[in-house]
Amino acid sequence: MNKQEKIISLILGLALAWCLYSTMGAKREVQQQQPAAQQQPAAAPDASSTSNTVANASANAATNVAAQAQAVSNDVARVEAPKPPAIELHDTFVTISNAEEVVTFAANELGVGIDRIELTGYPTRNDAISKDNPPVTFDFGREHRALAIGGSVASVPDTAKPEFRADSPTSVVYRTSRMERRFTLLGDYRIGVEEKFSAGVAGQGANTLSVGAVALDKGPSAPELSIDSCLVANDKGKSEVVHHSEDDSLKGFLAKNSVGGCGCGCGGSQGPGTSAPRSFVEVPRDRRWVALKNNFFVTALTGCDQPNEGFVAGVERDMSSAAYRPGLVSADLRFSSVPERRAYTFYAGPKKQSLLWDDGMKDVMEFGMWSWLCYPMVWLLTVFHAAIPNYGVAIILLTILVRLIFWPLTRKSTESMKKMQEIQPLLKEIQAKYKDNPQRMQQETWALYKEKKVNPLSSCLPMLIQIPVFIALFQVLRSAVELRYAGFLWISDLSEPERLFSSWFPFGGLNILPILMAATMYLQSKLTPSTGDKSQQRMMTVFMPLMMLVMFYGFASALSLYWTLSQVISILQMWLMRRKSAAAALTPEVIPPETQTRQMRRHG
Repeated sequence: MNKQEKIISLILGLALAWCLYSTMGAKREVQQQQPAAQQQPAAAPDASSTSNTVANASANAATNVAAQAQAVSNDVARVEAPKPPAIELHDTFVTISNAEEVVTFAANELGVGIDRIELTGYPTRNDAISKDNPPVTFDFGREHRALAIGGSVASVPDTAKPEFRADSPTSVVYRTSRMERRFTLLGDYRIGVEEKFSAGVAGQGANTLSVGAVALDKGPSAPELSIDSCLVANDKGKSEVVHHSEDDSLKGFLAKNSVGGCGCGCGGSQGPGTSAPRSFVEVPRDRRWVALKNNFFVTALTGCDQPNEGFVAGVERDMSSAAYRPGLVSADLRFSSVPERRAYTFYAGPKKQSLLWDDGMKDVMEFGMWSWLCYPMVWLLTVFHAAIPNYGVAIILLTILVRLIFWPLTRKSTESMKKMQEIQPLLKEIQAKYKDNPQRMQQETWALYKEKKVNPLSSCLPMLIQIPVFIALFQVLRSAVELRYAGFLWISDLSEPERLFSSWFPFGGLNILPILMAATMYLQSKLTPSTGDKSQQRMMTVFMPLMMLVMFYGFASALSLYWTLSQVISILQMWLMRRKSAAAALTPEVIPPETQTRQMRRHG
């Protein structure tokens, strides 16, 4: 969970708690652009065109980075930009595919790597995949070619022409006199890699393995780019997941507007990543996996059977933005020497819990302290979607389930508030009678509670328990890739605001659901029994809906759909309880006739 998400979650929790307490008496950018982790796919390059791009970078870039590293601390080192090779490279390409992805490999005299990956099930824009709307593509190019080996293995061109071909429809083999590398599509967006190195190469110096690169998704609800990794053993000898956008090692490079230190550009010390258009940072210690991610997509290297020495992270600044923000992140895993054999898995696909869980990378979802609630909620969404294939309906079913689970607590809370409302005149009498004796006032108040069987805490605690559920849903619904381009009724994309009539309506378009949410919140507040100050209650009845309207207006429509429906169900529950209470009050009490004994009849 990044800083912005933490602040939003805290504000939502405090706002909801404030709203409950009072009723109980006490930009993101708007322009829609294509997903930036993936760029528009270009035509497959040929040897003549790629030979002119040598000056950009090569597969041994990260080794030059590591060799030029200058230590700044025990955990982080700033390194210089890599230097391109001084030879002319000629790329050849081989493409394999399965039902999920089309993977294009590129090889030259220095080695082989993944040039691009097309995710066939994910369109770039909200429309059917076509020539004008291609699938989401990781376009690594030569500079960030995924799984490219750098260092001693690729420092000198191979004298013999390498064998490079598709070994099967889903497998590619690359053989030279120094190595053999086999890439196999395993399904679920995973590529299995097996490597063998010759006796003359094994045991040689340091080498690197590219994790590729992910670029900024410039959509309105896109968070900042992030790099996650998992330490094999921390200082306590335990495995630990590190979110580097929050960790000191890369926080300054990955944080938006870091020039202000507080993220707002309001002054303070300049962040380490704010000056240069490109920065490289060495992050040491053995890692189980390294992942690069944006809002919906991720590349990751995991399951390597050989120990590593950490990775070198690259962060390129988004030069189209006036304030500092990262535009692209890359990483190269570092190894101290070349092994005889090496095997690992490369993942390039959606940031989907069910897929990442299998590879031990569930924490890439970054649900934070609410993960224990978020994981089952994502699972429930997928279960409901499997039954009825529409995520809008799945959110409705999830909302109903949550309200049913909390119905006993809601009923108890409402009944307690009603009892508190009924004894308010008695409480005021006690306060007036013992205003000069606070201790006696407190004793008499608690005696009244005991007599009337009222627990003042029961009216708020059950409802406060629901706050973590709401915050967990906030985390899930705003970042679930399942909701990307998922339509429902008039909503074209549940992961974004509605933006109706955006060409002429202000604020980026008309969003109906946040308005309905504010209206239902107002109505719910009016129906909720009140025991507090009337003027304060009236202010909160208007203020809270307006505040939530402003906060939610630019959020994903899935969030507004959940919260609006939840309040509608709550209003219905309150109406039913009021109707039942009114019916009970109108029903006359029937007193059974007194049974007369023989003695009573005699004296009658």
